[in-house]
Amino acid sequence: MSLHVIVGAGPVGTATARHLAEQGEQVRLVTRRGSGPVDPAIERVAADAAADADRLTALTKGAVALYNCANPAYHRWATDWPPLAAALLTTAGRTGAVLATVGCLYGYGPVDAPMTEDTPLAATGTKGRVRNRMWTDALAAHRAGRARITEVRGSDYLGADGTSLPMLMLPKVLAGQRVLLPVNWDAPHTWTYIGDVVRTLVAAATDERAWGRAWHVPSNPAVSTRELAGRAAALADAPTPRLIRMPYPLLWLGGVTDPFARELRETAHQFARPFVMDSTRATETLGVTPTPLDEALATTVRTLAVSRRTPAATGAGR
Repeated sequence: MSLHVIVGAGPVGTATARHLAEQGEQVRLVTRRGSGPVDPAIERVAADAAADADRLTALTKGAVALYNCANPAYHRWATDWPPLAAALLTTAGRTGAVLATVGCLYGYGPVDAPMTEDTPLAATGTKGRVRNRMWTDALAAHRAGRARITEVRGSDYLGADGTSLPMLMLPKVLAGQRVLLPVNWDAPHTWTYIGDVVRTLVAAATDERAWGRAWHVPSNPAVSTRELAGRAAALADAPTPRLIRMPYPLLWLGGVTDPFARELRETAHQFARPFVMDSTRATETLGVTPTPLDEALATTVRTLAVSRRTPAATGAGR
């Protein structure tokens, strides 16, 4: 049994903690408020990783891996990510734990071909540049022998609550409601199942061949957002989805008062044209294969159904 330290209790951090606990590993989950799943096999610790690298170092001593599953609010990436990323990298260097970071595809910027791990990190937007600086700093530390690092990158998530496009769209689809989003509904798009993110993250953290490199999470062949919505509706026996494309000017105007909508301006290209990720390398090297799309969708539908029932059943709000 080895110690694994996870920073962040969002969908990926929580799923990673549960996965490792089920494997019989020692799991320590670190958040500012000590939140996370209530499980006797998961130790929850309250600590501010960004503000106290010494505390994080003490919590990580003896760990085989340190997982960066944090996710600051969209509009605070430029402010919150640099100190947190620096503290995580410092801790990895001090303790010898492999720093395994959950990344994204923002760093590539607009693309005209399927993305591979060799696609240039050409983003010009704030969020993309923040993520690219994090990766550049970590890679430099690895090459200098100061730390061992790896990163896994996925597309929009299926399988957990959150703010990815499926999680914004599917509740309305399953309820038979109209969906208005700034999306080209017929452009092919890669979707990444959160369970596959977890399996790839743990595999990369514990396989020496993965260190010093970024990996794309194995994901199914791209399908359009319209097809995704239709398949989810069929699984839930819901009506045919009513999908309407929001004009970009309306998204821009929404961003005047809504910070989340404002941040979507930078990534609007991902849903305006084909957005396809190639994950062949991770499957061939790490042995991770994607969960079949209908299976991932079925899990997502069940998760959303439970989420809708829980507040009414318990009398508690979100």
